[in-house]
Amino acid sequence: MTKIQISIATIFISLIVIVSCSKSDNTTTLVVVDPYAAIKAVFGTTIAPTSLENYANQARPAYLNPNKDNTGTNAITNTKATLGRVLFYDKNLSIDNTISCGSCHKQEFAFSDTAISSKGVAGGLTGRHSMRLINSRFAVERKFFWDERAATLEAQTTMPIQDHAEMGFSGQNGRPNLNTLLTKLGGLAYYKELFQLAYGSPEVTERRIQESLANFIRSIQSFDSKYDLGRAQVGNDGAPFPNFTAQENLGKQLFLTPPVFDGTGTRINGGAGCQGCHQAPEFDIDPNSRNNGVIRPLAQGAGLELAITRSPTLRDAVNATRGSNGAFMHSGVFTSLQNVVGHYNNIPAQAGNNNLDARLNPGGNVQKLNLTGAENNAIVAFIQTLSGKDVYTNEKWGSPFN
Repeated sequence: MTKIQISIATIFISLIVIVSCSKSDNTTTLVVVDPYAAIKAVFGTTIAPTSLENYANQARPAYLNPNKDNTGTNAITNTKATLGRVLFYDKNLSIDNTISCGSCHKQEFAFSDTAISSKGVAGGLTGRHSMRLINSRFAVERKFFWDERAATLEAQTTMPIQDHAEMGFSGQNGRPNLNTLLTKLGGLAYYKELFQLAYGSPEVTERRIQESLANFIRSIQSFDSKYDLGRAQVGNDGAPFPNFTAQENLGKQLFLTPPVFDGTGTRINGGAGCQGCHQAPEFDIDPNSRNNGVIRPLAQGAGLELAITRSPTLRDAVNATRGSNGAFMHSGVFTSLQNVVGHYNNIPAQAGNNNLDARLNPGGNVQKLNLTGAENNAIVAFIQTLSGKDVYTNEKWGSPFN
């Protein structure tokens, strides 16, 4: 629905009146009812129901791959994304009103967390590092979580809510289940108005929560990086970018160029081959990827995690000033991009890892890229060009409760 349509609908709805008649003078009193009174009372001017933020028709670069979009049938609308924004930041979605999705996925850290384990309810902790959410939409991969246990983003959104340690509506050990949350949200006046705005009725259901949260998350995009400025000036990623330094262009070349290995898995020519799993310009993960050799769990003594095959986009791995957006990998084992590149430079051979990606295991030998210090630094410099600015401060992706 467009802003104009919303405005017309609002004017029509606002003409609903309460009529009272007096026997003594036969007068009629008309009272105009504001259908968004609760939204205005809670959020003030942060959410303007008749003039919503633009989530549905955001500009994006022409050079993106049109086939890399996991939206499916849940098209982004301004009304659903606005509802999703409120749900994302609302601590009412936890059993003790202390944790929201935004508690673990913080805008200032590319919707990740600088803590390796994010805090949940009643002293609980997440079992893995909170994944960055930027550009989640722009990927072939439809599955979510590090181990891809959620078939879609929609399915993923209510799993943390029902996790015993995270948001607590698990239905286990005396705790309430998701139905309790649906009743809870249905009793809040601002949700009655927001669901009415998005769906035409105030009913709160899990499916509607999933659709709206996924709408908001998919709307979070970052395409104003140094890389994007350079890519817009050339015909393809392989061309030198005029706005890049020599180091950054070298890093890009190493990133894009596949390595040539000898019979022992040692690089003898070519680049680092990062493009094989993280294809430009989206830099999303290849859905056919297996694990990358980081198989130790966050919790000690929990066994190997061989099914960790998902990763976020490489965009905004650090912020635009090269500051940290949190640790890397599902276990937060690496604290810098230099550490990450160093891991791929010499993949460790580990007994029991029968799910290592073949691209990291040429000829059955774990890869040894033998990158020089200059090459390592160049790849890091290139990855740093993938970070934007607007996504960290744009209010439409920030908390409406502030």
